[in-house]
Amino acid sequence: MRDLVNLDLYPLDQRGSAAWSDLVQSCREGLAEDGFFNLAGFFRSEALNDQVSALKPVLEHQAFAHVRRHNIYFSKTIEGLDPDHPALREAETSNRTVCADQMGEAALIRLYEWPPFAEFLAAVMDKPELFTMEDPLARVNVMSYSEGEALNWHFDRSEFTTTLLLQSPDRGGDFEYDQDLRSEKDPNFDGVADLLEGRRTPTRIELEPGTLNVFKGKNTAHRVTPVHGNVERIIAVFSFFERPGVLFSDEERIGFYGRAG
Repeated sequence: MRDLVNLDLYPLDQRGSAAWSDLVQSCREGLAEDGFFNLAGFFRSEALNDQVSALKPVLEHQAFAHVRRHNIYFSKTIEGLDPDHPALREAETSNRTVCADQMGEAALIRLYEWPPFAEFLAAVMDKPELFTMEDPLARVNVMSYSEGEALNWHFDRSEFTTTLLLQSPDRGGDFEYDQDLRSEKDPNFDGVADLLEGRRTPTRIELEPGTLNVFKGKNTAHRVTPVHGNVERIIAVFSFFERPGVLFSDEERIGFYGRAG
């Protein structure tokens, strides 16, 4: 794994060591204060270039073109919210998606299936254990965003999201978020409406290719702004769960990837 991950900076292979414990504690502090942490230079540049070169033909010829209008909740109706409330205003998300079963034995799959990766994330998230996903499509995804494409405002269904930026665009493609915009007790519909209508200013994160980002997005609204220029934004998403054997339904696979298998 040393050929892929900068284990000198991020000793994921030294579980229980002082350096490993310090890294875990630093990441925990980032999550507590900011709702995310970044590990810049996590993926080695040589491996990054090789992986992007291998993925580009797949993205061009085999990726699913995902275009969807949605509101921030990915649901047409929300209990307690009038259908015409501005918190339910829709916007478009568009990108191209490659699934794990299209990657073969890619470096990203090697990283995902490397046990110390899940062990590290579990320790940071204070979980007894995290498991890779059994779903052959959803376990690892790569998304590309070309001119005019974006991931619009949404809340995540899962507690946290783990991503690796593979390529930055010429312009745009910025990650923006509004931390803890809602809570389990307060949906803050008016605050959501203020964000969507431009009365709240989100925070922007600037990432360099090779950066691992772990983000708690269940109650933090976030988006990727439209990409501009000839260079795509390419990012990998790794899915981990607290129980083994997780699979998407055929309906979910068709909605996300255009196919059930």
